[in-house]
Amino acid sequence: MSTLDPKSEEILRILTRDGRISNIDLAARVNLSPSACLRRVQELERSGVITAYRAVTDRSKVGKTFAAYVGVGLAEHSKAAQDEFERAVARAPEVRECHNVTGMIEYLLRVEVADIADYKRFHADVLGAIAQVRSITTYVVMGSPKDERA
Repeated sequence: MSTLDPKSEEILRILTRDGRISNIDLAARVNLSPSACLRRVQELERSGVITAYRAVTDRSKVGKTFAAYVGVGLAEHSKAAQDEFERAVARAPEVRECHNVTGMIEYLLRVEVADIADYKRFHADVLGAIAQVRSITTYVVMGSPKDERA
């Protein structure tokens, strides 16, 4: 699917907010028959538009009350340095997101840990142990008035 029609876009909007909605309820909300709605959802999945379904957790209830966005600059701008950095952060469970970005840094990470002491450990023992890291800038999340990540 290269472009989505308005009905498929509506289905996606609903599913991104409630991935557990029943097909019958989804069909009613988008004004389709249940069979037509199911076919559209299955096509969105088959074509790779929908790649996964996830549970969104309350960080405080799983002991991860400290969140930060971390800008990381690399010492080298080579493919090998990027690959090594990406492998290292893929092994770090504290890193919930890793984005390769343009600008003054190469990567933007979302890190979730228990508290500031746990972040200090992550900063020193995980990021500090990656040879390719040249700079680290931390932006502590104080609140999230809008957060649509799944």
